[in-house]
Amino acid sequence: MLNTENTLLIQDLVLESLEDLKAQDITILNVSAACSFTDYMIIATGTSNRHVKSIAENIVIMAKDNNLDALSHEGEALGEWALVDLGDAVVHIMKPDIRNYYEIEKLWSVDD
Repeated sequence: MLNTENTLLIQDLVLESLEDLKAQDITILNVSAACSFTDYMIIATGTSNRHVKSIAENIVIMAKDNNLDALSHEGEALGEWALVDLGDAVVHIMKPDIRNYYEIEKLWSVDD
């Protein structure tokens, strides 16, 4: 998968989108060695259900505005954990309690 130029573009656009809406605790994990469906997981925290929804919606709009495919997006209805699949990167936006409970960083950590 790892198309470096495209992946870096996606990462930069997602980070800009996350920062624009004041997402917290942004983490980027390179998971290319551990899975076949994406190269990077980008994880961020939203402060409320509405904040999580807004961040996810902003990422989908950013993707469309930049001719990127948002392959899927889900979870906005509840706003506790939203996921946006951009192919080379999957973005998770969670409320703090959900993020602490699932500890995705530990789940997807790849030891070198």
